[in-house]
Amino acid sequence: MDWIQALILGIIQGLTEYLPVSSSGHLQIGQHLLGVNEVGGLTFDIVVHVATVLSTLVILWKEVVWIFKGLFKWNGRMNDEQKYALNIIISMIPIGIVGLCFKDYIDEIFQGSLIIVGLCLLLTASLLGLTYFYRPKEREHISPLHAFIIGIAQAIAVLPGLSRSGSTIATGLLLGNSRQNLAQFSFLMVIPPILGEALLDFKHIVAPSAEYIAEHGEAAQIPVLSLVVGFLAAFISGCFACKWMIAFVKQCKLIYFALYCAIMGVIAIWIA
Repeated sequence: MDWIQALILGIIQGLTEYLPVSSSGHLQIGQHLLGVNEVGGLTFDIVVHVATVLSTLVILWKEVVWIFKGLFKWNGRMNDEQKYALNIIISMIPIGIVGLCFKDYIDEIFQGSLIIVGLCLLLTASLLGLTYFYRPKEREHISPLHAFIIGIAQAIAVLPGLSRSGSTIATGLLLGNSRQNLAQFSFLMVIPPILGEALLDFKHIVAPSAEYIAEHGEAAQIPVLSLVVGFLAAFISGCFACKWMIAFVKQCKLIYFALYCAIMGVIAIWIA
């Protein structure tokens, strides 16, 4: 992987992690078109995912500080910050179960299949389109039950091509949660799972098992320049996408992403 390929893939990751169009699906399509099929790409995936987490922290730093300050206050009952943090923890339960118990199995079955990516992009399009036609009365705060249901949507979105942000935001909207707060919650709840996934993948790089080597071969080395370029590209583009997407959700314009996902889904199936 040269630095130009890393630049393109980093921008794709940074933009699509927040836009409801599936970062995993677009990365697979991008790698297919660029001819990047190295096992060492696992290292690159970890680097760009960490970059997008940092971009979230940069854009939503006020909200992160607000949560952490409130965590250590106690006046006899839970404050708003503690309730918010509890909802994030609740939302992590489904993806935690899937990640620990089924991640390797899901990767083995679905990873690298552009047909699956295309079908899941079409499913993402359908889910986003549904929010355009069904608009329940909004409620101001996200309840623990809704946080768990949104977490289930995030867990299902481990399938390549099924957008994580699209699934969580659309599910929250269909449940009647406030557009004002939903995108922010969706981006904050994804930070722990992304870091957890990176740690699970990192073990394959540091100490790959015999089964992993037999299935994937020895990891190829990616130049440091490519990793740095990919990281910066994902971080900068992620900052723009995160800030823009929060405003976009408030304006109720997800139908445009539904049309885009439908087109990309057809293209993925066609080039498979």
